[in-house]
Amino acid sequence: MTEKTAKPAPDLSYETAAREKGFLRIAGVDEVGRGPLAGPVMAAAVVLDIENVPEGLNDSKKLSEKKRRALVEQIESSAWIGVGEASVDEIDEHNILRASHIAMLRAVEALDPQPDYLLIDGNMIPRGVGLPCSAVVKGDAKSQSIAAASIIAKTLRDDLMADLAEEYPGYGWEKNAGYPTKMHQEALKDIGVTPHHRRSFKPVHNILYQE
Repeated sequence: MTEKTAKPAPDLSYETAAREKGFLRIAGVDEVGRGPLAGPVMAAAVVLDIENVPEGLNDSKKLSEKKRRALVEQIESSAWIGVGEASVDEIDEHNILRASHIAMLRAVEALDPQPDYLLIDGNMIPRGVGLPCSAVVKGDAKSQSIAAASIIAKTLRDDLMADLAEEYPGYGWEKNAGYPTKMHQEALKDIGVTPHHRRSFKPVHNILYQE
C-alpha cells in the first residue's frame, strides 16, 4: 500500500517572483462564501511582512477553527489587511461570481497603503482591477499571502453568520455558515426565507416561487 504524499504547504514563491520584478507590496486576495444559501460573500487582501510571516499558513478549509483563530491574531499583528464584502442583494443583482469579484476589489481598496501587485485566488482577474496582478488557481494552497487572506475572510464570515444565527435561529448558521446542509434546507421549508437568503440561489428561489 503506497503512502499518500502530503501536499506541499503554501510558500512565498509567487511573492518572490513578483518582488524580483520590482514590486514591493504584494497582496494576496481571496474570497469566502460562494456556495452558501445565505449571507454575504466576504473577501480579504493581505500584504505579509516577508520578514515576519506567521508559521502554519494554509488554505483556511484545511485548518481547524482553533488554528485559524490563532493565525488571525498573528496575521493582524504582523500584516496589512483589507476586507470587503458583497451583500445578498448584490449577489442576487449580479451573480455570485461578479459579487465575489466586487468583494475582492473592495478588500484591495481597503488596504492602506495600497499594494502594487496582487495575487488573486482563482482562474480569473476581476473586471476593474487597476493594478498589475496574477490569477493563481488554488492559490490558497500555494501562496502564503493568499492563504492568509483566506483565513481572515473565512473567520470574519463565520463570525458574521454566527451573529446572524442569533437573530434568525433554527437554520444552524452558527455551524453551517449558511451552506446548504440538510438542517439548513429543512429549516428553509419549515421556517421560511429570511432577508439574508440569496433569492437567486435555486433552493431559495424554489421555495419562494413554488406552486
